[in-house]
Amino acid sequence: MDALSLYELNILVRKTLTQAFPDEYWVQAELSDVRITANGHCYLEFIQKDAQKNTFIAKARGVIWANVFRLIKPYFESTTGQSFVSGIKVLVKVRVEFHELYGYSLTVSDIDPTYTIGDMARRRIEILRQLEKEGILNLNKELETPELPQRIAVISSATAAGYHDFKHQLETNSKGYYFYTELFPAIMQGDQVEASICEALQKIISRINEFDVVVIIRGGGSTSDLSGFDRYTLAAACAQFPLPIITGIGHERDDTVLDSVAHIRVKTPTAAAGFLINKIDQAATRLNNLVSRLAIAVNNRLSQENFKLLNKRTSLFRGVDNILLHNHHKLKLLSQLVKDASPQKILSKGYSLTLKNGKMVTDASQVNKGDEIVTRLANSSITSIITQ
Repeated sequence: MDALSLYELNILVRKTLTQAFPDEYWVQAELSDVRITANGHCYLEFIQKDAQKNTFIAKARGVIWANVFRLIKPYFESTTGQSFVSGIKVLVKVRVEFHELYGYSLTVSDIDPTYTIGDMARRRIEILRQLEKEGILNLNKELETPELPQRIAVISSATAAGYHDFKHQLETNSKGYYFYTELFPAIMQGDQVEASICEALQKIISRINEFDVVVIIRGGGSTSDLSGFDRYTLAAACAQFPLPIITGIGHERDDTVLDSVAHIRVKTPTAAAGFLINKIDQAATRLNNLVSRLAIAVNNRLSQENFKLLNKRTSLFRGVDNILLHNHHKLKLLSQLVKDASPQKILSKGYSLTLKNGKMVTDASQVNKGDEIVTRLANSSITSIITQ
C-alpha cells in the first residue's frame, strides 16, 4: 500500500484548494481574537454563530498583511466610526490559502465598511426596540431640566481635549455665571467604555443630591470606536438614571444608542457647555422680567393706595371740620348757660347772697343772735350782726 507523508498530503490539499478556489471571495463573518503584531500584520479569527442558539457553526483563521492592513484599518474606522476590533461583523474580500505547516486560512485583501455600518445600525435598532418594549426608552428624556443646572457631574477621560474645552467654556462664559463641575473619570474608547461609564454612574448615584445634571463627553480624539456607546447595558443604565444626562460625544454621524436615550444630545463638549450656559441665561432673563414686572406692579399699587389715602384724608378733614363746628356751637351754648347760672349774674339782677363764716345761709335757723353775717351784692358787700 502506497502512503503519503503528512507534508505530501498537505501539498495535495493546497494544490486542490488553489485549483478549486482560484479567485477572491466576499465573505460575511464576525471578527474574533484580533491581534496586531509589532511589524504591522493583523492576525485574527473569523467566526459565525447560530442566530438562535448563539453557538459557533464556523471558524477560520485569517490574516491581513501589513501593507494591506495600514490601508484597510483607517479607511474602515473613518467610514464606520468603529474600531477594527473583535465582536464586529464585517464583509471582507479573501483568498483561500493553505499552508503545509500552518494549515487553512483566509488572507484579506479588501473590506466593505457599508456592511458593518448596516449591521451596527441593525443592532442599534434592536437595542432601542428592546428598551422601548421594557418601557424605559424615554425615561431620562421625560425628566425636567433643572432651572439652574450649575452642579455638574462630568463623565469623561481626564486627559481628553473635549473635557478641557468643556470646562474652559463654562469658566469663561461672558455673563460670569458660576458652575461647579466634578470629573468622574472613565475610559471613553475601546472595549471598556460600557463598564467604565456604568461604574462612574454608580459613583454619581451614591451622591445624587450633590448634582443637577450629568454630562458625558468625549471629543477631541479619534472618531473611531464608538461601539461602546451602542451597548444595551449602558443605554439601560442611562435611560433609567434619575438625573438628566447630556451627551456630547463629538461625532457627526448618526446618533449612538446612548445619544438616543439621553435627556439632551449635542454634538460636541463645547456645545454641551453652551447648552448649560444658555439654560442659566434663560433663567436670568425670566428673573429679570419678573423683577421688572414686580417693580411695575408695586409702583401701580403704591399709586392706587396713595390715591385712596388722599381721598380718605380729604374726607377725614371735612368730617373733622363739621364735628368741630358742631361742638363749637354746643360749647358756646353751654358757656352761655354757665354764665347765666353764675352767682355774679344773679347778683347783677338785684339779688343778694348771705354768708356766715364763708358758707351760704339759706335758712334763718342757720344763724343765731350775735352772729356776724356778710351780705354780698352785685358790686359790694355788707357786714351785719344778728340782733333778732
